[in-house]
Amino acid sequence: MAVSEFAKKYYEKMFPGGEPSLARTDPEFVERFKNFAFDEVINQEGVGLDNKTRFLAILATLLGCQGLDEFRVMTEAALNFGVTPVEIKETVYQATAYLGIGRVYPFLNAVNEIFMAQGIEIPLEGQSTTTTENRREKGTQAQVDIFGEQMRDFWKNGHINLWLAGNCFGDYYTRTGLDLKMREMITFCFIAAQGGCEPQLIAHAAGNMNLGNDRDFLIAVVSQCVPYIGYPRSLNAITCINKAYENINQKG
Repeated sequence: MAVSEFAKKYYEKMFPGGEPSLARTDPEFVERFKNFAFDEVINQEGVGLDNKTRFLAILATLLGCQGLDEFRVMTEAALNFGVTPVEIKETVYQATAYLGIGRVYPFLNAVNEIFMAQGIEIPLEGQSTTTTENRREKGTQAQVDIFGEQMRDFWKNGHINLWLAGNCFGDYYTRTGLDLKMREMITFCFIAAQGGCEPQLIAHAAGNMNLGNDRDFLIAVVSQCVPYIGYPRSLNAITCINKAYENINQKG
């Protein structure tokens, strides 16, 4: 089996003039992986995504599964496919609310190193839209926009829920650089990739659907990320998508 022409061209666009070091030490593996990840997955009928969405989903997934080395590689590829530095940084920032700084800090450093190596001036332009005084209120509104009116007073149910409204949603979801639909999509990827958070994954699958990221879209997102997180977590994510879809239809 040889690397397909499509996979060759796609890889060349991701990494102009580059070739993985594994091509010398593990040529059979690289051949199969390239054909799968950079041809078969991308061209599978019914599960395609535009390049920007695909790369943001992959970066969010690599954050979720702690794939730092591959994240470095795919960040450079994402830039070559037109994903902006702001969009990449916003993805990493938002991951903090779902993964914690202990897991996100190495990724922040990695992005900064890549940006500096490519001559991208940092810090980037600020994207915050909230203040200390209004972050909880605006965060609550984001929760309502995503999950429904039942979230209006959710922040009153204990300090963690207060922090969820003010910090997770008020500090991150209200930022510019990514719209609400894209932010909820990358959150879905953070949760799916780390595993063990199925109740939250079902809730965020429903939140995505409420915003118009329907079941087919979410399955496409998972499908594009299979090479980066493997089959068990991908299949679990699809089960959660179907459960959320079922719950929404039962309510309807």
